[in-house]
Amino acid sequence: MNIAFLSFLLLLVTASNASITMNNDKDLLEFPLNLEFLEAEFFLYGALGRGLDSAAPELTEGGPPPVGARLAKLGFLVRDIIIQFAYQEVGHLRAIKHTVRGFPRPLLNVSKEAFAEVMNSAFGRSLHPPFDPYANEINYLLASYVIPYVGLTGYVGANPLLQNSTSKALVAGLLGVESGQDAVIRTLLYERRQVPVAPYGVSVVEFTNRISELRNKLGKKGLKDEGLIVPKSLGAEGRIEGNVLAGDKFSLAYGRSPKEVLRIVYGDGDEHRVRNLGDLIMLNNRIA
Repeated sequence: MNIAFLSFLLLLVTASNASITMNNDKDLLEFPLNLEFLEAEFFLYGALGRGLDSAAPELTEGGPPPVGARLAKLGFLVRDIIIQFAYQEVGHLRAIKHTVRGFPRPLLNVSKEAFAEVMNSAFGRSLHPPFDPYANEINYLLASYVIPYVGLTGYVGANPLLQNSTSKALVAGLLGVESGQDAVIRTLLYERRQVPVAPYGVSVVEFTNRISELRNKLGKKGLKDEGLIVPKSLGAEGRIEGNVLAGDKFSLAYGRSPKEVLRIVYGDGDEHRVRNLGDLIMLNNRIA
């Protein structure tokens, strides 16, 4: 895997603590803050053309603006939905920072080049022309498919490790909305599942399958990610191929440990790949 994929998902390295050891509730609550920053910026820019510096500058605490963020070409309905997601993510940032200290906005790369590398990794080859998440509605939805589900599985995995009721209530609330976002994204894509993604001649469902396969491979813990169509044996009760909601054999949400999440967002299956914020910034600067 390459540097662009690494920098794209931020690598989940915090400014205050680069350790992957989750010793207490504070660590488990701060760990996903990076992805919440990423989601907020990606959705805000995609729908409105401006980010946290406009919507809620106090939450950035002076952290650097994201690299490559742009307004996406979206229709009325999808833009309206993404605006809702964007402000939900702002609320998530407030909720986490109200509970734990948190940290300033990290350096985020949400450029079209970074997303192109994610898709290249998923297909095992370079797509031509390079995938651009901001070019049209289908591309933006596919790019959105990449993001919330990783955080969703991380919340499911973190919940049993939490000790106090305040932390558990917060994660349950975050998980509920993140799951809803993922379900809406998957539904919008499912409606378009057989549509070829121009100009690649590959269907929407094949894109989702490839992305999910990549995340399973990187996580190294078996099947915890599923595309929009699955073999009937993997569908709900082993009876259906449609898979708007991903779930295990009991239709329960999959959970991932912090180490599994790191293996995915680092992009190479090694949870130890980047150990400090300086390394992360250097990687981002190399592809900016």
